[in-house]
Amino acid sequence: MTAGQESPTVGTPYGAVRGRWEHGVAVFRGIPYAAPPFGPRRFRPPVPPTPWGGVRDAGAFGPTAPKPPYSEAFAQYLSDPVVPGDDCLNLNVWTPEPGPGARLPVLVWLHGGALTRGSSAVPVYDGRTFARDGVVFVSVNYRLGIEGYGLFPDAPANAGLRDQLAALHWVRDSIAAFGGDPDRVTLAGQSAGAISTGALIAAPQAQGLVRRAVLQSGAPESSDRDKVRRMVRRMATRLKVPATAEAFAGVDRELLLRTQAEVGRLSSPVLGGPAFGIVVDGDLVPRDPLEALTEGGAAPGVELLMGWTRDEYRLWLVPGGLLERVDRLGPVALAAARARCHCGHEVVRGYRELHPEAGTAETVGQLVTDHLLRIPLHRLADARTEPSYVYEFAWPSLLPGLGSCHALELGFVFDTGDVPDARRLAGEGAPQELADAMHTAWVRFATDGEPGWRRWDASHPMRIFDAGPPLTTYGLRDRELALWTSDAAVTGPGAGRRTRLRG
Repeated sequence: MTAGQESPTVGTPYGAVRGRWEHGVAVFRGIPYAAPPFGPRRFRPPVPPTPWGGVRDAGAFGPTAPKPPYSEAFAQYLSDPVVPGDDCLNLNVWTPEPGPGARLPVLVWLHGGALTRGSSAVPVYDGRTFARDGVVFVSVNYRLGIEGYGLFPDAPANAGLRDQLAALHWVRDSIAAFGGDPDRVTLAGQSAGAISTGALIAAPQAQGLVRRAVLQSGAPESSDRDKVRRMVRRMATRLKVPATAEAFAGVDRELLLRTQAEVGRLSSPVLGGPAFGIVVDGDLVPRDPLEALTEGGAAPGVELLMGWTRDEYRLWLVPGGLLERVDRLGPVALAAARARCHCGHEVVRGYRELHPEAGTAETVGQLVTDHLLRIPLHRLADARTEPSYVYEFAWPSLLPGLGSCHALELGFVFDTGDVPDARRLAGEGAPQELADAMHTAWVRFATDGEPGWRRWDASHPMRIFDAGPPLTTYGLRDRELALWTSDAAVTGPGAGRRTRLRG
């Protein structure tokens, strides 16, 4: 190897960075795209980093955003590395050709974690496989929890989303030097990362920054402002401080994280407790993102790839034995699910008739999955005139009870089944041919906008990813989703708007 091959160096608007050659691709880690969001910048919108002289080493992941650890029950399935330090607004780049002129497609990845956990350093998110296949891959750290999504009277909302927007601006201004094409950027994310992706493509301030988008197990949405305020107020009560950004900035960081974890312990998608979320703020998020995308003409020309896993709810219910507890609660759990999903008795009765073999927990889980994911994503696909492609991941984990759970598809999309952390969810012996199929589809979509199956239309084509050759079905979920179309079946705040299918 030449010296250049040993240490690839690229210039950015803020200074040069030196990466590493790994697995035949150039990797640059921990590049700042904004200044550290602490001190006078805490709870404020991101600002550009201070330029540096010389060449900055980019060989290691940068600091991760402050976050509480996963509970013991979830930690056995999900890894969440912590890198200490304040300079947490950083990103990583994997590229096969670090230099201007290559003009390769770019995929920008926003991690999941309920906007409270996760980072770009999760081993499953290794971008080497995308770079190997001709895509410049960028993964982003952003503020989480109270630091990124606290709602205060004395600070702008959605700081974490603003971080992500700043990262997209960095990509526009810098990625050509790494071999990427700023006009061929695909924004992708899973769970909270997908929700963020939906909000960003709907945001007027992000128009022109993204050509394609991938939404994995997360639909565009905005959280109720009062729900987020309750989260902040409960934390303030425990901390014995005012519910203001100024007061929270004076609290010890570790105490703040512990308090956030205690207050948010019931905030799973099924339980629906207090949680952080993206809110309509009249600025970056001027209206609900799903409404903006389906009714407001947002994101013109942006092509979409979106879908879910067949048994999303099993990751929410299996850890800690919640699945069995929900089954034991029976009618009480079903009543709570109806309240959570704003649906009437007719919907639950319909699910029981369609799936008489299903237990209470499975019925509750599928109701919540449809409410949060399948219905809004169907609605989004129906409303768009631009090409949309829909998938369902159906391969069941080799670990007991997980089925085709939330986040299981990640190791297949990234083709990182060889990473030990991927086996935390998949088990030993996951099929490589499934990873080949999914990863190839994502690479194709980022490259030319066509993942390899028929675009969404009135026949509702859906690619099923399972063991064996990929299969396209038509109208697979229509029977369940049709149960929600009746005005009599939908009650409460979502009636007639958020929950009803279109088309």
